[in-house]
Parts: sequence; structure tokens; C-alpha cells
Amino acid sequence: MKYLAIDLGLKRIGLAYSAHKDLVTPLKAIIRKNRNQASDEVKKAVKEWEINTIVIGIPLGGSSEDEMRRRIAHFMNLVDFDGVVIYQDEAGSSKEAEALIKGEIKHIRDGRIDSISAMIILQRYLRTLR
Repeated sequence: MKYLAIDLGLKRIGLAYSAHKDLVTPLKAIIRKNRNQASDEVKKAVKEWEINTIVIGIPLGGSSEDEMRRRIAHFMNLVDFDGVVIYQDEAGSSKEAEALIKGEIKHIRDGRIDSISAMIILQRYLRTLR
């Protein structure tokens, strides 16, 4: 199985990859200009890494869960992915990512935190498979 984790944001999209349940690698984040450009870049990552499962972060149980599910479903339709899509609770993943890269780097808005957040989301999911 080859997994791509997505931390979907309005400005940046964090990505992480795993082909092995014990190793997750953050990828370069996508700086989102518009949804078509963003979905095209996710599509490229899916093809490049030969992904068969996407794990996407969602705030489960929160007041925004239904709205986020709708947005994610719309975005994934644009990606046109025919593999398995799994929703994984993303609660606290951004704070956890910031704690992992303490210091100056957390003030740089280049998507590193978003991709580390995606890495955390994927690690959480992979732990459920053990």
C-alpha cells in the first residue's frame, strides 16, 4: 500500500507519504492559488508516488465537521482519485507539528508545518492498522 496524507487548508495543503507502515515522510506542501491548481498538484503527487490510498485530515465531532466533509468531497472530486479515501481525525495535529519544529521555523509560512501535520495525521491512521 502507498499512502498520501493530506492536510487540506485554504492557503496551503500539507502532504505526507508512506509505503511502509513504520515510516512517514512529509512532502513539499502545495501553496494554494486556486482549487484547480491545487487539485492538479495533488493529482501529480498521486501519480508520481503511485498512491492507492489517501488519508485526509478532518476535524471529527466538531461543529465544522459537516462543512469540512462537503469541502473535502468537492476537492477530492477535482482530484479525480479512484482509490480509497479515508478520513482521519486531525484534532491537534497542527499544534503537535509546531511543537515538533520549535523555534523560528514555525513563523515561516512555506507549508512545512502543514506537511508535518499531514505526517502526524498519517502516523495516527497507520497506528490503527497495527
